[in-house]
Amino acid sequence: MTDKFKLSPNWQDEVKITLSGVYPTEDANLITDNVATDGTRQNYLNLLQKSFKSGVLFDNSGVGGVVSTFTLTQGYIGGVLSVNGDIHCVPYTASRGQKISSDGTVSTYSLLYTVSNAYNGGVLAQNGDVYFVPYSAVRGQKVSPSGVVSTYALQYTTTFAYWGGILDTNGDIHFVPQNANRGQKVSASGTVSTYQLAYTTTGAYAGAVLSANGEVHFVPQNAAVGQKISRNGLVSTYQLVYTTTNAYVGGVLSPNGDIHFAPRAANRGQKISANGTVATYSLVYTTSGGAYAGAVLAPNGDIHFIPNSANRGQKVSLNDVVSTYSLVYTPSNASLGGVIAPNGDIYIINFLAAAGQKISTLPAQEYSPALSRSREFNHT
Repeated sequence: MTDKFKLSPNWQDEVKITLSGVYPTEDANLITDNVATDGTRQNYLNLLQKSFKSGVLFDNSGVGGVVSTFTLTQGYIGGVLSVNGDIHCVPYTASRGQKISSDGTVSTYSLLYTVSNAYNGGVLAQNGDVYFVPYSAVRGQKVSPSGVVSTYALQYTTTFAYWGGILDTNGDIHFVPQNANRGQKVSASGTVSTYQLAYTTTGAYAGAVLSANGEVHFVPQNAAVGQKISRNGLVSTYQLVYTTTNAYVGGVLSPNGDIHFAPRAANRGQKISANGTVATYSLVYTTSGGAYAGAVLAPNGDIHFIPNSANRGQKVSLNDVVSTYSLVYTPSNASLGGVIAPNGDIYIINFLAAAGQKISTLPAQEYSPALSRSREFNHT
C-alpha cells in the first residue's frame, strides 16, 4: 500500500473532525461498491482514518487488558451485529438464540431449528437479516431486523460443512467450506446455490475475509493452499508461506489493506498484502492447543485476536507491532469469535467459558452503528 493510507502528520487535528460523507452501510447500495474504483472505498478509508489516534493505548481506562466479564450462556460460536445494535450469538450446541442489546442487556429468544453442532459463525445480509452459517444443520436459519426467526432450504448439507461466512461485493453471502466439497452461497434475493471449488480437504478453511479489491479469501485451517473468489465469481488457489494442522481460524482486513489470519495452532502470523503477496511474521505468544479463533479490528487500527485457549490477549498494531495483554478469564476452548460494538467495545463470544469478556479499545472517536456493521470490521 502507499502512504495515502497512513496517518498524516496532522493526525491530532484530524481525530477532532466529525465523521461525515459517504461510507458503506448495510442498507445502501454503496455496500456493493465499497471496493469499486469510483472513490467510494477511498472516501470510506479517509473517514476511517479520522477515528484513528496514533499511539493511543487501549489500556482500558487504566485497568489494562479486558475491562469486564458478563454473563452469557455457553454453546455459541461467533456473533453478528444486527442493524438495531443487537449482537446475535450464533447457536452451535445452544437450544435458544441469545443476543446482547446496545445497552449490554443479555436476553434469549426461541429458535425454529436446533441440533448439536448446528451453526458456526454468521453474516449480516444487505437487507438486515442475520444468517447463521450451517455447520451440521440440515436447514438454514436467519433472524430478520424485526426479530422474526425463519428457516430456509439449503442445497447441500454434510457434517461440519461450513465454518464462517462473508458478504461479497455483489451482495451474496458465501459460506466458507470446511468439510464441504462445494461452495454454497445465498444471493441478495435469498436464492441458495452451490458452486465448484478449486480445492477441498478435510477441515480445509475456517472463516473468510473480503480483500480491498473485492476478493473473498478463505482462511486456511488445514488447507495446503489459499483459496479465493474474485468479484466475478472465479475460484482460484494460491501458495501460502506456512501451513500446519489447525493453523488459522478467522481473520480481518487491516486498514493498510493487509489480510491477517488469526493463529490457532500456527507458530507465526500470516498475512496477504493488498497486491497479493503472502508473508509471515513473528508472534509474541503461540500454543499448539488452539490459541486464538477469530479477529476483530479495533477503532484505533489494532487487530485483536480472539482468545480460544490462549492465556493472554494478543494484538497487532496499525504499525504491525505485535504485543500481548492480560485477560480476565482464560479457560481452555473458552471463546470462538468476537464482535465490535458501535462504542468500540469488543465482545468476545464465549464457547465453553462460563462468561463472556469485553475489551474497551478507547477509540479516538466512536463509530456510528452503520459504520461498525461494515464488513471492514466484522468477519467471523
